[in-house]
Amino acid sequence: MAVSDYQMIKAWDEVLKLSKVERGQTVSILCGPHTHPQTLQTATIAAQAAGAVVTRIELQPINAEKATSRDLMNYLGATPLTNNAAALAAMKNSDLVLDLMLLLFSPEQMEILESGTKILLAVEPPEVLVRAVPTEADRKRVLEASKLLKKAKRMHVTSPAGTDVTFRLGEFPVISEYGFCEEPGRWDHWPSGFLFTFANEGGSDGTIVIDRGDILLPQKNYVSDKITMNLSGGFVRGIEGDVDAALLREFMDAYKDPEAYAIAHIGWGMQPRCYWHTLSLMDREATTGQDARSFEGNFLFSLGPNNEAGGSRTTPCHLDIPLRNCTVALDDIVVVRDGKVIDEAFQ
Repeated sequence: MAVSDYQMIKAWDEVLKLSKVERGQTVSILCGPHTHPQTLQTATIAAQAAGAVVTRIELQPINAEKATSRDLMNYLGATPLTNNAAALAAMKNSDLVLDLMLLLFSPEQMEILESGTKILLAVEPPEVLVRAVPTEADRKRVLEASKLLKKAKRMHVTSPAGTDVTFRLGEFPVISEYGFCEEPGRWDHWPSGFLFTFANEGGSDGTIVIDRGDILLPQKNYVSDKITMNLSGGFVRGIEGDVDAALLREFMDAYKDPEAYAIAHIGWGMQPRCYWHTLSLMDREATTGQDARSFEGNFLFSLGPNNEAGGSRTTPCHLDIPLRNCTVALDDIVVVRDGKVIDEAFQ
């Protein structure tokens, strides 16, 4: 269903209010040629209506000779902001950056956040943004769950498909995403609603089975036959299966970087307004797959970089893989059972 400008402006009004944008503050809107025009225009109007001083910064795309698709997360690290001191200075002197381009996993993003500037990423289509406008209740629920994850020393994940994997925890912080930025130096992604940490270096062992119907990102494909990953010492040591497994191996091998096979962030989805099925209804080039990352009860694991949480891995290869029907236990406490979030565990 198409979204009216009025609905988008109302959505932006709510997000900017939750992000504590006040009259006289500086809001920079980072965009590129691929930015959705309705998202850009309505963000500008809403920020001006909030009384902010608004600046648009449009940067040109790079990495065309390296990426194998148009997906914004197909090749990470270097961004159009790399070596652009003027644009970087403008964003570091802003109260809030609305990232409609995608800076994820870049050192420049870390530098902007360290300056105290807030960054809100919003690159999904308007139809997704309006459906999943964040709420204060989303924030409270995710933060309650994060308290338990911060205490945990071990995550154990199982599934009927055959997943049985253990992650040792404690070396990296817990990151909570709920769709808005209310504190200086905070990054978030609208829409979202999940939490994660990174496994200790070398602390991932066992088997992950990506079952039929599970999703690969950035491929934005539903898997048609099982893929079995064998983990040892924090890395995927083997990928077994049929055509889907062969495609995945070639995708990862193309980066020619062994760190692509490292386990990165691990966590689970908590957003009831995001859905497993929506990727099947959308043009794959129109979305980065936030529904898949956020839908309630998934177990989301990733491969590749960990610099987002202070680690040293900066490989440009990044996979997010949400699994259904898993049971996730923190130490001895089950937080997701058969794909259902157990809210009582966080009380």
